[in-house]
Order: sequence, then structure tokens, then C-alpha cells
Amino acid sequence: MFSPHVTVACVVHAQNKFLVVEETINGKALWNQPAGHLEADETLLQAAERELWEEAGIQAKPQALLKVHQWVAPDGTPFIRFLFLVEMEQQTVANPQDGDIDCCHWVTAEQIFSSHCLRSPLVAESIRCYLQNEKYPLTLLNSYVSPSI
Repeated sequence: MFSPHVTVACVVHAQNKFLVVEETINGKALWNQPAGHLEADETLLQAAERELWEEAGIQAKPQALLKVHQWVAPDGTPFIRFLFLVEMEQQTVANPQDGDIDCCHWVTAEQIFSSHCLRSPLVAESIRCYLQNEKYPLTLLNSYVSPSI
């Protein structure tokens, strides 16, 4: 049975810069959006807010859905990744709560596109999605609870 990993990620944008989180994997510093796996007891939006808090120490709510990506990592792991937008008026000092995150940076799109330290190609693709200015309402996503009969 096909069992992809369901993940969420946030493009966080303020003052023409994007927030990236830096983590060390196999001895190499890599950039990613604040992102992670959906947990069984939460909605996609709750997961996005939780990951943003854990990885950047920022409490904010996504305003839009940017894209849903189906991707297979080089090791063969399949992912379904929900990409959310968090627009902020000002760059906030990030304070990662997750010990796996080394630090956070506010960088330009050009810095991301030219970086050799992206965790996956989806990091740059997420910025391209933002720059295309196609945003979808969060009402597309809904959690459904079966009514009691």
C-alpha cells in the first residue's frame, strides 16, 4: 500500500526576504523552510503553525495555501507536502525551539536560488511558487468529523 509522508512547510516572507531554518545533516549545514510531518492528532494548519513555532520560535497563522507537491526524495521516500504562506510585516527575530535547528536566516530569493546548501529542491521550488503569486484560500482544506448517528 502506498504510504507517503505527509508534511507541511511555510514560506515566511517579510520585507523582501524569506525565512530559512538551518540544520546540520550528515555534517553539512542545510537550509529549509520551517517544515515537518503532520501528526495524527492535528489538522494541516495546526501542523504548519506548530512547525513554525518549533523550528523558528515564531507564532503566526498561515494566510494561504501556495501549493501541494507530490515528491519522491532521492532515497525513494514519497512525500505529499502542503506549502503554506505566512506574510509578516517585519522580519522577526527567530528563536528555534527545536534542538535540531541550528539557527534561522532572513535571505533573498536570489540567495536561495544560488545556494548549494538546500535540503531539497523543494526549498527553491517553494520560493518560485511564492513568486508566481498564485495563492489559494485556506478554506480548500477542511477537517471532517463524522456525525454521531
